[in-house]
Amino acid sequence: MRNVPCKAEVPIRAEYKGLTFEIAYRADLLVGNRLVVELKAVEYVLDVHEAQLLSYLRLQDKRLGLLINFHVRMLRDGIKRVVTEL
Repeated sequence: MRNVPCKAEVPIRAEYKGLTFEIAYRADLLVGNRLVVELKAVEYVLDVHEAQLLSYLRLQDKRLGLLINFHVRMLRDGIKRVVTEL
């Protein structure tokens, strides 16, 4: 309704030891070309889930991300905001 651009399944490029992988990962959502959103439906959000989001942020040179877990009674309890330093 607010015409904020949003892309789903955004390919993430990665480089490792001189090799370039054009589609190494896929972020669930990229909102406004600034916010990376990773969606989960798990009983417990683990450190590895947050590390996944941090990797996506660093590889895309983004600063702000949301890790949203839908396996909670109240959705607000399943949202974790992640901010990185560039």
